[in-house]
Amino acid sequence: MKTRQLGQITVSEVGMGCMAFSHGYGQIPPKQYSIEAIRGAYDHGCTFFDTAEIYSPGLAGIGHNERIVGKALRDVRDQVVIGTKLFLDRSEVRQAGSVYGAVRRHLEDSLDRLQTDWVDIYYLHRTMGGVRIEDVAEAMEQLIEDGLIRGWGLSQVDVDVIDRAQRVTPLTAVQNIYSMVERDMEQAVIPYCLEHNIGVVPFSPIASGLLSGKITADTKFERFDDVRNWVPQLSRANIAGNQPIVDLLKDVAEKKHATPAQISLAWMLHKYPNVVPIPGSKNKERILENLDASKVELSDEEFRDLENALNRCKVYGHRGFNR
Repeated sequence: MKTRQLGQITVSEVGMGCMAFSHGYGQIPPKQYSIEAIRGAYDHGCTFFDTAEIYSPGLAGIGHNERIVGKALRDVRDQVVIGTKLFLDRSEVRQAGSVYGAVRRHLEDSLDRLQTDWVDIYYLHRTMGGVRIEDVAEAMEQLIEDGLIRGWGLSQVDVDVIDRAQRVTPLTAVQNIYSMVERDMEQAVIPYCLEHNIGVVPFSPIASGLLSGKITADTKFERFDDVRNWVPQLSRANIAGNQPIVDLLKDVAEKKHATPAQISLAWMLHKYPNVVPIPGSKNKERILENLDASKVELSDEEFRDLENALNRCKVYGHRGFNR
């Protein structure tokens, strides 16, 4: 697979979000299936894998997903880039005595679960814990100097927070929601990241499956631990309202002998050189299909036609940075 840069770190052009093996899409698959799916993605050319300490069934525990990712990739650790994330609040800082001490405790636990001596990209998973971002940036710089992380990032943040962090310790990547139906990042975040050599890692780049064309207004989602029950674009009314975007993707996909999901990923890859999407799925075949978006080449004319048509479509439902 072709590669891209997230700051100074080289990754496959399309990465893999691993959350679905532990949380967010209903019943999780058996661990061995999940491990095989992750290794299958690696064998298919993927070198960038995303997880988080909080990804566990029902978000009721810590580390379920990291353990799966660690077991799947331990034999090829030198060949892959792993990103994981931590939540942090002021009470932990008080208990540890410093921001650095609190962050390092989280990191050491993640390293143990991931069966590795380092994390490539360590993200602060949202900024709702009341800890100054400048203090987190300083702690991340120390962890880089310690050799425990190669770079760091932020998730679900606006450009003001990014700038405050960047002024202290240069960022490797920003992971926000971004897709054809969630384009807030185009206004300020992506331009800032381009200017400062920061990678952009869109999560939910296929809009929780909406842009695959496989979800209809009659689709029923699982009742337990399925985020699609509250994703705004996936309400019954909004699925119908967003159908013109799905139809547009299907039309382009047919002409390009691709899938709608692949076209949605190829669109953002063509648009920005610093974007590396991390589509997630718990289905082995779907994972490989998403990775093959790297093989879909849009000409400049095809991209312009798609972009112009997309800009004429109204989007129904908005999730934004903070959900």
